[in-house]
Order: sequence, then structure tokens, then C-alpha cells
Amino acid sequence: MSITAIAQDVHHFTSGLTIRVTANYNRAAIYQDPVAYAMYKGTLGTPKEGDAIGSAKWTKITADTAKRFRARGGEGTYTYFTYDSPKDQAAVLNIQGNSAVFINGALHMGDPYRFGWMNAVVKLKKGKNDIFVRGGLLQGALMFPDKAVILDTKDMTAPFIVPGKSADKQKAAVLVINTTATQLANLKLQSNLGGKEVSSTLQTVPAYSTRKVYFEFDGSTVKAKGFNECALILTNGGKVLDKATIKIESALKDDKYSQTFISNIDGSLQYYSVAPQVGGQKDGEALFFSVHGAGVEAINQVRAYKSKDWGNLVSPTNRRPRGFNWEDWGRLDALEVLDIAKKEYKPDPQKVYLTGHSMGGHGTWFLGATYPDKWAAIAPCAGYPTLKTYGSADGVVPDTSSFDLGKVLLRTSNQSDVPKLINNYKQLGVYILHGDADETVSVNFARQMKQLLAPFHSDMNYYEYPGGSHWYSDESVDWKPIFDLFKWHKIPVVADVLNIDFTTASPGISAKDHWATIYQQQVPFQYSKVKLNKNKQSGTISGSTENVELLKLTLDGFAAGKEIKVTLDGAMALNYTTKGDKDSIFIKKENNSWKLIAQPAFTEKGPHRNGTFKDGFNKRMLYVYGTGGTEQEKQWAENKARYDAESWYYRGNGAFDIISDKEYSKAKYPGRNVVLIGNATTNSAWKTLLFDCPINITKGSAKIGGKQWTGTDIGAYFVWPIAGTADNSVSVISGTGIDGMNATNANQYFTGGSGFADIMLFKLDMLKDGAGHLLHAGFYDNQWKVGL
Repeated sequence: MSITAIAQDVHHFTSGLTIRVTANYNRAAIYQDPVAYAMYKGTLGTPKEGDAIGSAKWTKITADTAKRFRARGGEGTYTYFTYDSPKDQAAVLNIQGNSAVFINGALHMGDPYRFGWMNAVVKLKKGKNDIFVRGGLLQGALMFPDKAVILDTKDMTAPFIVPGKSADKQKAAVLVINTTATQLANLKLQSNLGGKEVSSTLQTVPAYSTRKVYFEFDGSTVKAKGFNECALILTNGGKVLDKATIKIESALKDDKYSQTFISNIDGSLQYYSVAPQVGGQKDGEALFFSVHGAGVEAINQVRAYKSKDWGNLVSPTNRRPRGFNWEDWGRLDALEVLDIAKKEYKPDPQKVYLTGHSMGGHGTWFLGATYPDKWAAIAPCAGYPTLKTYGSADGVVPDTSSFDLGKVLLRTSNQSDVPKLINNYKQLGVYILHGDADETVSVNFARQMKQLLAPFHSDMNYYEYPGGSHWYSDESVDWKPIFDLFKWHKIPVVADVLNIDFTTASPGISAKDHWATIYQQQVPFQYSKVKLNKNKQSGTISGSTENVELLKLTLDGFAAGKEIKVTLDGAMALNYTTKGDKDSIFIKKENNSWKLIAQPAFTEKGPHRNGTFKDGFNKRMLYVYGTGGTEQEKQWAENKARYDAESWYYRGNGAFDIISDKEYSKAKYPGRNVVLIGNATTNSAWKTLLFDCPINITKGSAKIGGKQWTGTDIGAYFVWPIAGTADNSVSVISGTGIDGMNATNANQYFTGGSGFADIMLFKLDMLKDGAGHLLHAGFYDNQWKVGL
């Protein structure tokens, strides 16, 4: 959809001022931005040519005849425009190439990958409006649509219609743009495909906002391969707001196709793609799981493969073609699709294989090491092992820093450091494929992993494709020797697994390998390891542990009534008589000795709920913004929720509900995680969700346990379990005043691989001077008490 498809009345930006300062975002919990700092402190003013910020100066910038700029200088580049509006009004902003934009101080998401479909609703005031664009800039425009509510179909999520296979009713999603001051809670969308009409009630679209909404259509009249027009009519209370037509692809039953599903992460519509088995689906065959590279759609990933005669190939999306590097919500998307694929295609549970290319090569290394018992074999193609080689996972200090709080934040990215998890590959067949002339991802990464694996791994295959670039043909992924290797590997039956050598950085991310679960750590996010041996004849389990406080052992393969002896770390831990074939025990380390305990209560930390701050952003997350405080604080809370919604949509093809604190109750929103915006003074939901929390943020004060900081410039991120729930959490974005609230604006938690602790406290001056203004970064203990 072009700009003129949204509106005929368009103002193109053609001249302004630009500056390049020292700024740091990257994959960082701590960030620096001197322009944003000056804006928040009220010292930025109206830039003029020659004005300076530090040693940098504002200079003129002009678009070419195609209205395109060439300011691509990264996060430290800002471009300033003005727009004189004849009245207070809403507009739709479309800027390409930037990472974010401030409109009269309100922050909105940008379009760093230049997709062209990131349309943000902005509020303009009468007179001069200040626009500060952060990051590289290609082009930008303000659009003034003649309709208040618009259907935007450019960024559509849709399944394929597969005659004879697809259900009559399927789900697709399009964007609704709401330029009104009223949230739209009763929207209906009528679809008509081939004369089959379906009416769907849509999700609520907040005021001055956009939301990707899903609806149903009926494709039962489609009998052939091609593209099929589906007419859409958007209504509210019977009044037509907008109309559009989309095209939905249909495929034959043996063709590659896409399928949609509702994600449990946020309740949005997502998709995965399939290369179906030759000759049709057969239960008990193989499942090949292929994760794509940066910029690649899942449907194009599966199209690079010839369909196999011994299984189905499935590709998840990572939430977007670039998404989250297969970490964070990319990892969760992969797990959701893996679960769906197992239910849909009913493979032999021992024949599940993992592969991927480029960023998907990293995804293969990462998912393979993180969940080693889910795969029989893995094949990373043109992959890099860890994000740390693509920029610091924290961006604050190097690993050797003496800055203790910085070390804590670096530690929270340990799960990304695949070489530290190298022993997890012992149980997997491994095939490494890389072009020896790859200039995008160096072949040295493949050689590094070969060197690390070679001393102990007897089941590794390695091939450098002669003259191979990053992508040299479909053989870059569809390489016959990979599938030959897959064919003679199986996941062992759990009862037959005798040896476990498993490492994890966090039980909240990866806790289990076959029959051993690292349930709790002694030190959060330091590597925890278990090396265990099981002897079914003698009834013994023995081995060693590192940084493990609570261990769960599932006693598969031991008959009921069998006496089991467990020896850990050189000392007898317990004798236990099994109650059944699927019996399990919990062993806790106290004072350097182990003892048998009952299963811990869900109120303790464990794989089900373990932090960090990012934990609240899943399980159908619900944003709750505060309506109290000063007018500035009220506006900040709404703007923050809107900015996060735009970012989540752009980065993760997602959508979440946004409500005010006055609307929230546990009874109304059961089973959902919450993101709370505000403090105990400004957000009335605080007393419902955080009444038992040792952290309290109020006007001018931040308290963590017995420690207190004062001032109105303190920002806070922290997580807390929601009382009375088994696994729900609230993530809190808070500040002690408007300066502290503004300090939290950069939502770096949506950056794949960025590291956040359970608790993080910092001052606004961090934006100017960096890590020295980090006040606290740490973890709760396993009983959710402050102290780590």
C-alpha cells in the first residue's frame, strides 16, 4: 500500500537539520542518548544551523528530487523537521529508515528496515510541531486521511487456502488505523470470498493508535491454485468505516503453504509454513524444523526445500523476517510452532530434526543447545554461534569489567553464548555447512564450532562448500548429506538415556534434559551444570553439579518398588523407593549436602516462573497504564503504552490489549501477564498487583527492601509474581517522577538478546553519562525475596 493509498493529502519532508552525536542503544539494557536527554530536561529548544550538542553541530539536510534523504548514520543521527499545522489534528506519520521519532516530545516507533508499512498515528497541535527523527532516514511524510478509521492491508498475515485440506473458516489479520480520540471496542469486519460472507468481532483498537486485528473468512468455494479476492467491510454500530480488498493465495495439497494460529504470547495471529511430505501426510514420519535467516519470510524458507518422502518440513516465523534472532520471543514462537506441528502432523517423537540458515543458523545452534532433548540431530548452515560476536549483549561494559552492576546485566545474556553450552550437543548428531567464501557470515564461525566440538564429539559432520557465498543456491539449506545424516539419528527413549551432561544459564529459559531438570539455581544466570549417570540394574544415579540448588529427577525406566540410591557431588544424597514408572523426586542442596524434599510450591521460582523483567511480556500480556499523577505523568503513561504497542507490532508482528488502571481487575483478566506503567501514586492497579512486593516506587522515592533512593529522576524496571497465580507475572515500568519515567522510554527489552535482570534502577542522567548512573541491578532469591 503506497502513501497515497492511506491519504491523498500528504506533506513530504524535504529539508531539515541533522546532527550525529554519540549514542548507544544496540542490544543494551543501559542506553545513552544526549538528544533525548536534552529533550526530557527541556534544554533542547529549537535547533538552528550551527547549534551544538557537545562537539557535534546541526547542519542542513535536503531531500533529492525523489524526496529521499541519505542520512543513514545509525542511532546517533538525529534529523529535525517542523510542521505548521492550521489546527489541532491527528495525522498518520510514515518515515522509513529511522529507529524512532519524537513528535512534540511523544515517542513513536520507526521503520529501521525500510519496510514502508509502519504508519503511526500522531497528534499535531495548532502551529509549529517539532519532529525529531532518530536513526538513518530515507524518506518521510505526514498523511491526512479523509477517513477517521482506515483498513491498512499492506502488512497482512494470512494462511493459504488448500482445497481438501484447509478448514472452511480460517483466520487472517490486517491493520486498523484509528485517528480518533475514542477507542474502538465494537468493530465488526465482514469478509466475502467467493460469495461466502463471515462477520467477525474485532479486538479493541486504542485511540490515536493502530492495531493488527484478526478476522475469519470462508474459503470453501476455492477449488484451484491461485490468488483469490476477499472483500472486507469495516463497520462500527452498523456504520461503514472503510472497505478494502485483499488477495489470499490458494495452493494444491502437495504445494508449500502457510497456516495461521493464535499465539499464547500475546493473543495475536501468527503463521508458520510447511513443505508437506511427498505423497501426503502419514503419521509417525519425521518432522524437519527449519528456522529462517534475517529478512526471510517463513514461506520462502520452505520453498527453498524439495519436499521429502519421509516427513514434513515446518518453518516458524521468529515473529518477523528479522524478529528476535530466534531468542526471546523468537524462541517462544519456535516452541509454539513446534508444539503445533507435533499435534498437526503426528511425527514419530524420535524423529524431530532442526536446521536453519544465517540468522537461522544461529537459531539452530541456539535452539539446539537450549533444548537438546527436543532434537535427534541439528544442521546449522552459514550460522554464527552467539550474538555477542555481533555486538555486546549488554552494551555497557566488556566481560572483564570490574563494574559489578554491569556484570550483572552481562550475565543475563549468558543464555545467548552458545560456546558456553557446548556440551549440550553431545547427545545430538551435528552437521555444519558453510560456504568457504561467505562474506556475510564468516566461515570462521563454523570453524570455531568445529574446533570446540572436535575434542569430544564423535558424531559431527563438517563441510565447507567450495566457493560458496552466503547463499549459493537452494543447496545452501537443502543439502542432501544433511538429510542423510538426519535419517540415521533418533531421539532416544527417556528411559534408555543413561548419561546426561547439561548446562543452562537459566531454568526460566532452559531447565530440562531428558530426566533431569535444573529447577533452581544458587546464583541466577551463572551457568548451572549437571553431569549424571544412571544404572537401571543397580538402581543408582550419581554425578556432579555446579550452581544447582534444586534438582528434579524423573525416574523413567525404574520399576515401581525399586530402591534408588542417589549420590551427588561425592556424597550420598538419599535412598528412595519408587512409586511407579513415571515417578519423580526433588533434591535440594543445603549447607553443601543434598536432601529429599516435596515438590516446591508454585510461589517459588522455577521453570514455570523465574524472572527476569522480560517475563511479564508473554502469556497474553496486558498493558495497564496509570491515570493518576500530574498531567505530564498521565500523558507519559498513555504515550508509553502506545509506543510499546507500535514497537511490538513492528518487531514481533504482535498486538496486545491496553487498558487503564481503572479498568483492571484480576477477575476480569485471569491467567494473563501484566505490564504495569506508572508508580504506586499514579497507577491504582499497583495495590492489586504489587501489594506484597518488596519494591515500592512513589513520587520522589524508590525503595527496594530496606534500601531507599530519593529524587524524581529515577526510572525502574522490575518483575513480580502475581499473587494467587501459578505462573503469571507483572513487569513494571516505573519512575519516581516525570524525569524518571522518561528515562524508561527506550524499550530495549524488545531487542532480541538484550539482557535484563529481575530488577533495574537507574537515573535519567544515564542517557547523558552512561552506566555510572545505574543504581541497582539484581535478582530475587528463589523465594522471591530481595537480596541477590
